[in-house]
Amino acid sequence: MFIKAYTATIYGIDAMTVTVEANVSPGLGMYLVGLPDGAVKESQDRIRSAFANCNLRMPGKRLVVNLAPADMRKEGAAFDLPIAIAILGATEQIKPDNLGSYMITGELSLDGEIKPVKGVLPMAIDARKAGFRGMIVPIENIPEAAVVADLEVIGVENLRQAADFLDGKLDIAPAPHSIDGQNAYDSSQSSDNPNNSNIQNLYTEDFSDVRGQTHVKRALEIAAAGGHNVIMIGAPGSGKTMLARRMPGIMPPMTLGEALETTKVHSVAGKLGSQKGLLTQRPFRAPHHLTSQVALIGGGSNPQPGEVSLAHNGILFLDELPEFGRSVLEVLRQPMEEKGITISRARYSVEYPANFTLVASMNPCPCGYYNHPTKECVCGGGVVFRYLNRVSGPLMDRIDLHIEVTPVPLAEISSEAPAESSTDIRARVIAARRIQQQRFAECAGVHTNAMMNSKMLRTFCPLSREASAMLETAMERLSLSARAYDRIIKVARTIADLAAASTETPTEASEITTAHIAEAINYRSLDRESWGR
Repeated sequence: MFIKAYTATIYGIDAMTVTVEANVSPGLGMYLVGLPDGAVKESQDRIRSAFANCNLRMPGKRLVVNLAPADMRKEGAAFDLPIAIAILGATEQIKPDNLGSYMITGELSLDGEIKPVKGVLPMAIDARKAGFRGMIVPIENIPEAAVVADLEVIGVENLRQAADFLDGKLDIAPAPHSIDGQNAYDSSQSSDNPNNSNIQNLYTEDFSDVRGQTHVKRALEIAAAGGHNVIMIGAPGSGKTMLARRMPGIMPPMTLGEALETTKVHSVAGKLGSQKGLLTQRPFRAPHHLTSQVALIGGGSNPQPGEVSLAHNGILFLDELPEFGRSVLEVLRQPMEEKGITISRARYSVEYPANFTLVASMNPCPCGYYNHPTKECVCGGGVVFRYLNRVSGPLMDRIDLHIEVTPVPLAEISSEAPAESSTDIRARVIAARRIQQQRFAECAGVHTNAMMNSKMLRTFCPLSREASAMLETAMERLSLSARAYDRIIKVARTIADLAAASTETPTEASEITTAHIAEAINYRSLDRESWGR
């Protein structure tokens, strides 16, 4: 007998429907075809053991299972349950009536228990798009699949339970659709509309804990408001890491579209952990400086998202930047510009999003005390320059804000005066982002000032004659590149937006003044030829 069941396979951060075809005919043996990898081939032994422990019968005939489309490689143990269900249908142990209504996924243990799998959220989205009535998933994956509205999510604990449900012998109520207790995802909503999400981010680390460093907080506020990359350079103990780890608290809340896309990346990578439903906080990834190129950028024999994709719509924090391998840092240049990464193989290529804000920190020299107000640098001549040169010019050119972090005086550290909280800073950032959303409403794929191209700069960032003259003078004196020219204007645009956001009637029509340009130029300190020499 011939029967069909349905599942899905992950391709990048999306899913593609796979038809599981099972056919029983005279003969002996089980044959699994359709480009299965090692984990899929091993499903035969898991299924046999699960059948025996659940009092189900494997056919004593020739059994052929095909995973279509046959020209796409199938990977992982998530095919165990759909293959087992297809076999039960082909051997007439369950009725085939419901097999076409549900997408099925799950890994089988030897006793028939069903284990959680990766990538359930993109599978659920694909199931809804393909018109399935519902989806059968492991119990642990219910919150992930229940994000998708208008799709029955059936959680099962073991193979016997799944078989009885499809056979009509067991009634399992669909899981309620929710996003952490809020409305379920509806693809008819615009993914770019911030009004689609009222998810609030809560962080325990607050800028009110940081004494002094007002100029650094200001720069991080600008970075958060415009999506700009930032690097902090200063002596050990000056607060660089402490400041960086508090930056997520001033980032604006994710829109529903951002939350969906971010959750899909983490679902595919198997990084959701105990998170229920959508990721509600912007990611903050801080890989160690011994991280490899593949771990940072993504890839491997079975391509997986790297740190740059796991930081999508959030922050990638690289502490002690010069300690990373130079070849590792150089692979950042393309995703910083393109906001995505393409991993190519001989037979296929996959794309992962990588729209992250880079926050980096570094010491000014090997001993850490170059330019320190009280301690003397012991590094020899040219050592400081060679140390800074571990970070290439092209990479540094792609970082919008360069901030010198100086040690906080003891009087400020011991001061009882209250510092500005992350909540207050975040309110200004959100107001500035709202201005940008209005500005780029007609620009597909552009949401922040940092994402503008050269054509948009001419449209949205006109400079007065005085501001243009000031920028030209800075270009000549600091020997800045054309990329730095564009980035200074983008930062100045964000500074102007923050100024407009602080007024009673925020508007996107705020002009870029010489004061805005001057502040933006001031954040290019590492471009100065005299620095570190």
